[in-house]
Amino acid sequence: MAYPDRERLDEVWRIETETFTAARPRSRELFTAATPHLPDGVPMLWMAKWPGPWPVYVESAAGSHFRDVDGIDHVDLCLGDTGAMCGHAPPASVAAISAQLSRGSTFMLPTADAAAAAELLAERFGVPSWQFSLSATDANRSLIRYARQVTGRRKIVVHDFCYHGTVDEAYATLDETGAVVERRGTIGAPVPPSLTTEVVPFNDVPALERAFATGEIAAMLIEPALTNIGIVLPDPGYHEAVRSLCTRYGVILIIDETHTLCAGPGGMIARDGLDPDAVVVGKSIGGGIPAAAYGMTASFAALVRASLHLEDIDVGGVGGTLAGNALSLAGIRATLGEVLTADSFAGMIDRATEWTVGVQAALDEFAVPWQVTQLGARSEYSFRATPPHDGAEAAAADDFELQQFLHLHALNRGILITPFHNMALMAPTTTAADVERHTAAFREAIVALYA
Repeated sequence: MAYPDRERLDEVWRIETETFTAARPRSRELFTAATPHLPDGVPMLWMAKWPGPWPVYVESAAGSHFRDVDGIDHVDLCLGDTGAMCGHAPPASVAAISAQLSRGSTFMLPTADAAAAAELLAERFGVPSWQFSLSATDANRSLIRYARQVTGRRKIVVHDFCYHGTVDEAYATLDETGAVVERRGTIGAPVPPSLTTEVVPFNDVPALERAFATGEIAAMLIEPALTNIGIVLPDPGYHEAVRSLCTRYGVILIIDETHTLCAGPGGMIARDGLDPDAVVVGKSIGGGIPAAAYGMTASFAALVRASLHLEDIDVGGVGGTLAGNALSLAGIRATLGEVLTADSFAGMIDRATEWTVGVQAALDEFAVPWQVTQLGARSEYSFRATPPHDGAEAAAADDFELQQFLHLHALNRGILITPFHNMALMAPTTTAADVERHTAAFREAIVALYA
């Protein structure tokens, strides 16, 4: 059965909760002290989603490990949900960031690192014109505005169950009738998403053409593979069809590689020969500090620049006082140039393959009908027998209580995986021994549930 007996699940959850409580008294003390001024004891409320009665408080981290305040060493396979994909405190990035910090961090003026970072990004992603922001969310927002500016259209297209940070237009999904509605859990949406967004299932070319045929679409914002509802891979020929339809209907194609950078040095764009009008990449590229970038083809960039007036360029809704700051750019230049290199990705992908094999072996041994999908240095299992074809299929297989147990079980064995789904990400510093530690723990969890 895909899902375990609920009484058994409740019992093993109780055991793991007791184990967690006994092992982490110092985290409990910090949590108790924090709650008068931090809701749920955390600086961002989504951190409360980690399993356990209180969060684990971190003391220090290096490479692919961190130590908590109770002295427990953890293999980190979450890596800040991609933000630390280069590993914690990578020496080359830390050196460059520290050197720049000692010379000043933000000036509202360029440094030499800006052009160098843009050149590195252009080489990787194949589009020549780049700008910088503090998050992929901001980069996506900027490109949506630019697409509306040059096309004169208002709506964008996204995939059902996509993820593009906190972009308002992307918090849309399809209900059972096929209507565009707010995604479950959306907080205080400013307008109904049907006013701004069309939603299509991943891998559904006819649905995409119907959306484009309305003549209302300025841009299509996509992840080349879904990553935040479980990994959903594109069908053969899907991206070629997307590119062809965008060209035919005059739609700006924006590919958000923030998570799919795990596919290689230039993400899925370079690996699979994709042809976007614009690219977004964030989280990992700054070596652990806030940094993101967005690139455009020469033709799109020329349209954008020609549409902007210098007098109003600072109040048009794109940019921010700290965007393109010297500290972030120093981090990007060092991280892309010396940390997330082609050689590093080769090892990261090998480790992800080992992780995938280890998980699949445990599933096969106990005839558990779950599946594992790998995308470069990222891999994830889901509670269904076959790989999902779209976001709705992936969402339908979710089981929050089961997921929480698996995460807590791993955490009690010193292993951190992403709290929002069952994903592991490899850094250049992740070792075969780190992966084996997860393989052994995962088999223990399956035994507890099914043996």
